[in-house]
Amino acid sequence: MGLSLTVLGCDGGYPAPGGAASGYLVRGAGTTLWLDAGPGTLANLQRHVRLDDLDAVVLSHEHPDHRSDVEGLAVALSLSGYRRGLRPVGADPDERTTLPVYAPAGLAGQVYHDGSPALAWHEVADGDRIRVGRLGLAFSRTDHGPPTLAVRVDGDGACLGYSADSGPGWSLEALGTGLDLALCEATYCARDEGRNQHMSARQAATSAVDAGARHLVVTHRWPTVSPEEIFEEASAVWGRPVDQARVGTTWEVAARASDPAEAPPSPGTGTDRVAGDGLTGPAIGSGL
Repeated sequence: MGLSLTVLGCDGGYPAPGGAASGYLVRGAGTTLWLDAGPGTLANLQRHVRLDDLDAVVLSHEHPDHRSDVEGLAVALSLSGYRRGLRPVGADPDERTTLPVYAPAGLAGQVYHDGSPALAWHEVADGDRIRVGRLGLAFSRTDHGPPTLAVRVDGDGACLGYSADSGPGWSLEALGTGLDLALCEATYCARDEGRNQHMSARQAATSAVDAGARHLVVTHRWPTVSPEEIFEEASAVWGRPVDQARVGTTWEVAARASDPAEAPPSPGTGTDRVAGDGLTGPAIGSGL
C-alpha cells in the first residue's frame, strides 16, 4: 500500500550531460502517472514501464523543460497504438483508446502533435480536483511566469506534493496538510534569490517546513549549481538531511494511519472530474 515516486529527470532549465530535465513517474492504487515530461524523460520512463502502462500524463506548465518529451510520446503511441487507458464501463477491451493529458489552458496549442489521435488533452486550473483511476489529484497555481500548477496526489493511504516551478510567493502549504513527501524545486542557492521566479534551497526547505511535510526531496537544480551547496543549505533549514532528486531514484511513500484531520484539501472552487467517465472536462486541441 502507498505510492511510489521515481525520478525520470530533475535538471532545471536544460539537461546536464547524461541527465534529463523535469519528469517523474508516480505509481499507486493500480494507477500509473507521468508527471511532467521534460527532455530526456521519455527514454528514462521506458526503463520502468511500457508506454501502454500509462494511465495519464500531467504537465505542470508550458516551459519546454517540463513538457517537450510529450512530442515523442505522441509519435510513439501513434505508431504502436495505445490500448490501456481508463476506458468507460462496457468499452471493448481491444478497442484502441487515447491517453489523457492534463495541462493548463493553452499548453496543447504549443505542442506540434496536439492533434495526435493518441492523446486526449484536458484543461486543468487552480483549484481543480480530478481522479485518475483510484488516485486523487488536486492542483494549485504557483508563483511562476506562465500558468503553472503544483499537484497533490492522494492514493492508497499516502500523499505526495509536487511544487512544479515556483517562486517564494507560493508555498507547499497550498496543497493542504498531511504531505508524506514533498517534491520541491530548489533551483539555486540563497545568494541568487530574486534572480528568477524560482526557489532557492533555503526557500524550498522553508516551504516544506511550513507545510508540515514529513519528507523532503529537492529537485530542479540548475546544472551549474553545486549539489553539495543545495544539500547543505536545504538541510540546515529542514533540520535534518534532505534528499536530492537523482535520475532513477525511487521513494516508496508508505500508507499512513487514517487521520480525519488530514483529508485531501479543497484548494479552490475548481471542478471535480473523473478520468475515463466521459466527463473529464473540456477536451482541447484539434482532431479530438
